[in-house]
Amino acid sequence: MRDFAAIDFETANGNPSSVCSVGIIVVRDGVVVDKFYSLIRPMPDYYTWFCRRVHGLSNVDTCTAPTFPQVWQQVEQRIADLPLVAHNARFDEGCLRAVFGCYGLEYPEYRFYDTLAASRRAFGHQLPNHQLQTVAAECGYILNNHHHALADAEACAAIAMMLL
Repeated sequence: MRDFAAIDFETANGNPSSVCSVGIIVVRDGVVVDKFYSLIRPMPDYYTWFCRRVHGLSNVDTCTAPTFPQVWQQVEQRIADLPLVAHNARFDEGCLRAVFGCYGLEYPEYRFYDTLAASRRAFGHQLPNHQLQTVAAECGYILNNHHHALADAEACAAIAMMLL
């Protein structure tokens, strides 16, 4: 796969529509050509202790952030003709579907590929686990800022370029 967009969401709480940040890496002909990151005012707009602990974001960070529809207007042009890639795509696709539904937007049926599944196929039991940072390191990419949506999308793109 030489043309794709790697995507990662962070959420504010257990509701999949509560996306509070997004990172996107656009790859064309095997080269990163665009990077996008934005905070998002989550819906519903509250943070759980667990999610704050994971990614470090809180209401203070997103209280003046744009809503998902405002952010997605900037994203959809970047990814219009591309398949999406995520590590544990079930989570990210679930978030995307949920937030589209939350705002009453028609979901465009994005095609998702999963680097977690690709890692399990490629590495099997050779790795201690198939977490993003472990697989990224195996593919030669060091993930320094895990759970920052852009850093995670960059790691996912590096994995996808090696495994997909």
